[in-house]
Amino acid sequence: MSNTPRKLPDAAIRLGVVVIVIVTAVVVVVSLLPASIKDRKLQRAAAIEREQAHELQYAGAVVCADCHEAEVNLKKDGYHRNVSCETCHGAAKGHTENPVDIKPPAPRDRQFCPTCHAYNQSRPKGFPQINPVTHNPVKPCITCHRPHDPKPPTVPGECTACHAGIERTKSVSPHALLECTTCHVTPEQHKVTPRTVKPTKPSAREFCAQCHGKDSKVDGPPKIDVATHGEKYLCWQCHYPHMPEVSRE
Repeated sequence: MSNTPRKLPDAAIRLGVVVIVIVTAVVVVVSLLPASIKDRKLQRAAAIEREQAHELQYAGAVVCADCHEAEVNLKKDGYHRNVSCETCHGAAKGHTENPVDIKPPAPRDRQFCPTCHAYNQSRPKGFPQINPVTHNPVKPCITCHRPHDPKPPTVPGECTACHAGIERTKSVSPHALLECTTCHVTPEQHKVTPRTVKPTKPSAREFCAQCHGKDSKVDGPPKIDVATHGEKYLCWQCHYPHMPEVSRE
C-alpha cells in the first residue's frame, strides 16, 4: 500500500483560492470604511444631528389649545377627537410664531373631506362614508357638518350610508326587494354610534322559515324542511343572507 499523500483536486484548490481572495477583499474594504459607517454610536449621533437640522414645521395639537380653546373643547368629545388639528389645517408652527400674518389653511370645499369619507369598502363598518357625487352635490361639507364636531344634521336615513358594499351585493340577489329592517331590528342609536349599538340578526331558524319553510304561505322563495335541513345551524351560518345562493361551505 503506497504512503504517498493524496493530492487535492484542482477544483478544490481553486475554490480555496477564491474563498481566500473574497475574505481578504472583505477585510480590506471594511478596514478602509470610515468610522462613521462602522460605528453605531457615530451613526446615531449623525442621524440625530441631521434630523435636528431640519426646520420644524409642525406645532403639535397641544399648542392649538392655547388660542383655540373653544374649538379644542368641542373636538375632544366629537368624532374627530383623535384627528390632529394639523391633519386638516396643515403644518402650523409658522402660525404659532406669527398668528397675524401666517394663517393655516381651512378646507372649505368638497375635495378635502372625501379623502377619508368617500366610500371605500376596505374601511371598517360603521365608518361614515358617502358618494361625493350624489351626497348633497355641489355644497361644501361644512354647509351641513361642523368640522370640529361633525355630527350630521340628521341621522342617515338609509343603510347604504355605511353599508354600500352590502347593498350592492343584495341588489343583485333574490333578497333585492327586502328592506334591511325586514331581517334586522335597528335601534335609532345605531345610526349615531354604529360601532357600539348594533342591529340584531335572526337568532332562530324559524325566522327564515317564515318565507322558506315548506309550510310557508309566501309564494316564490325556495322551500325546505326546517326540521331536517341544515341540522341545528342557523340559516345564515351556511347561507350568506345578502346573496343567499352563495353557501358558506
